[in-house]
Amino acid sequence: MSKRIVNYLIFLILLYSSIAFAGPGGKIAKAVAETFWGKVILAILIILFLPLIIYTMLREYFAKRRVLNDLKIVAKVCPDFDWIKLRRRIQDCFYRVHAAWEKSNISEAAEWMTDWYWQNQQIVFLDRWERDGLVNICEVDKINYIKPILFSYRGDDKTPGEGSELAVLVQAHMTDYLERKNDGKLMEGSRKKKDVEKVWSFIYTTGRWVVSNIDEGANSMEYIEMMKTVPKIEDALRIHGSVVN
Repeated sequence: MSKRIVNYLIFLILLYSSIAFAGPGGKIAKAVAETFWGKVILAILIILFLPLIIYTMLREYFAKRRVLNDLKIVAKVCPDFDWIKLRRRIQDCFYRVHAAWEKSNISEAAEWMTDWYWQNQQIVFLDRWERDGLVNICEVDKINYIKPILFSYRGDDKTPGEGSELAVLVQAHMTDYLERKNDGKLMEGSRKKKDVEKVWSFIYTTGRWVVSNIDEGANSMEYIEMMKTVPKIEDALRIHGSVVN
């Protein structure tokens, strides 16, 4: 089965299960599965594509295991790569970016994102919605899980870890919809809370992890596939001149 077909089938499953790109990133979570027929279609899709779902879950599991192992090794060189500490950083970024997003002023979370990304989001989405008299209500109830799926080490002895990249799959229970400011009319999405899944990418720069991109959860397999091209962590450390005792 080609990767294009796999991605398409995953997209269909996520579309009908309301696990879609929401909040920061500019697209509103789908509400299809809240209807009766949406739930019927979801059930049919799950039955038809159960082998694919299991395959995807296994790929996520093995990607997560490798990333956690690589981070554990790098943490001996740079403590900021310790997963417990890194996970807290990811959670902080997640909540702060969403809080700034709902205020339609992503610059409030500038220190948690790359300059290019927060400016891009402000101009492309938030400023346009402001001009159109719209506001994105985006409230996070809780984070259900954070799964690391891609890690690529960079750096040297002088700047260990500098430029390293990490991608994690994040699912959160949240509200996400677009409404008109003047009368509160619902324009897109649903006022009901739902589970929303996204891929958050981070880069390690000047001694901290910052958000570099937010992508659709349906694209997670593309990140997992990238792990095949990432050198073994021992080779990466040697290539970039870092030494682990």
